[in-house]
Amino acid sequence: MKEFENIVIGKNSIPALVITIVLMIAVPVVMFIYWRLKHKEQTKISWLIAGAVGFIVSARVLELGMHYFCIIADNPVSRFINGHTAAFVLYGITMAGVFEECGRFIVMKYFMKKNRTRENSIMYGIGHGGIEIFAVLIPSMISFLVIAVALSTGDMTTALGSLGITEENAAAALTSVQTVAAFDYGMMAANVIERILAMLLHIGLTVIVYYGIARAKKSCLPAAIGLHMLMDLFAALYQRSMVPLWAVEVWAAFVTAGVVMIAMKLYRQMEAAPEDSREIQGS
Repeated sequence: MKEFENIVIGKNSIPALVITIVLMIAVPVVMFIYWRLKHKEQTKISWLIAGAVGFIVSARVLELGMHYFCIIADNPVSRFINGHTAAFVLYGITMAGVFEECGRFIVMKYFMKKNRTRENSIMYGIGHGGIEIFAVLIPSMISFLVIAVALSTGDMTTALGSLGITEENAAAALTSVQTVAAFDYGMMAANVIERILAMLLHIGLTVIVYYGIARAKKSCLPAAIGLHMLMDLFAALYQRSMVPLWAVEVWAAFVTAGVVMIAMKLYRQMEAAPEDSREIQGS
């Protein structure tokens, strides 16, 4: 497989990947421990679990099922969406916004009727964003680490064979191998910062949706959907090679800052809500 002959694993790839995995795990764990210790009387673990389950069902089951029909499967709809950048971008950001935000709304409104506190909305957001790290990103990072270790020990042919890379799937595997080879401390920092922003975004959007439920504000759900779509806009454009990666990161920081500011304002406004002032007994 000649396309792999000139690929060399960088000397920093393995340590950078290891540190990335450790820090990615630490982000939601530290957030949870801090918030739980600070608000033990106002929070329940069930809200953390609800956030995790809500993400899995809405984003990893229902949304991916929609993607299979509209993006992956070969049919007139998928051919149209994949063949037109505007349609691809609009579809991608709409599905992400609708499924995840409606998922938050449905779970918190209809399944989490007890222990509704503003502090628990933060717990839900930590669960939502945290499970995305554990279920989606950590497995990918571990697979990258396995590739890096395999390719750094022994000759390339033996390593590729141990990874199950053959002539038939070489083209599909090439991108992953190139990513691993180029992975360094800069990419480590970018990945960790991106996850911190994503966690803050999920928490902020959860507070906005929860505020709409607690105060009967119907405008909060569409607002959260719109903000989520706005967040994913540059990422979708990047997938079509319309913007550089650095622009995606800058845009993410900008939108996240706006969402957090809105969420903080709404969070403070809920302080006097009778529903949010109940003391929770137990854990």
